[in-house]
Amino acid sequence: MSRTPSTMLDLGTTAPNFSLIAPKTKTPVALQDFTGKGLVVAFICNHCPYVVQIIDTFAAIATQYQAQGIDFVAINSNDVANYPDDSPEKMVEFAQHFTFPYLFDEDQAIAKAYQAACTPDLYVFDADKKLVYRGQFDSARPKSDIPVTGEDLAKALDTLLAGDPALSTQKASLGCNIKWIAGNEPSYFG
Repeated sequence: MSRTPSTMLDLGTTAPNFSLIAPKTKTPVALQDFTGKGLVVAFICNHCPYVVQIIDTFAAIATQYQAQGIDFVAINSNDVANYPDDSPEKMVEFAQHFTFPYLFDEDQAIAKAYQAACTPDLYVFDADKKLVYRGQFDSARPKSDIPVTGEDLAKALDTLLAGDPALSTQKASLGCNIKWIAGNEPSYFG
């Protein structure tokens, strides 16, 4: 586990297109399938302690905001050959209680397109698929006394739903680095 911050993609960036398979349903899910008032794209995985710590609250927030017209999708881009706990079969088990698709980015092209760096890495897009938030779920971290609330994501979603400008203060997410396939590391790390 390497504590890695998100890259903080530029606000206003258009959501990169994707079409990925959901192991749970074995069907493709594409960016254009999401037509709500906004879209949360979360890069997660099954075994990361940062994800495991927040996942129940994240799923509850997803359910709450889906009822208000916000779409959610999670993407696993980890190297499953070296990290079998993140395999598509294990994704099905991990996603049993999700009310949103959990997709597998086998060649890691989508993680690169979003400049994802860690799990969890969160992006909020408006109805026009323009980036309005990228950053942390909240300030909780494994082995800290800070409770998991999802307050940063919830505030960003409330701001979006109210039609207000994007939050001026956004803190980078922090989590385990995405497990890149050897030789496939992205150039945005320098």
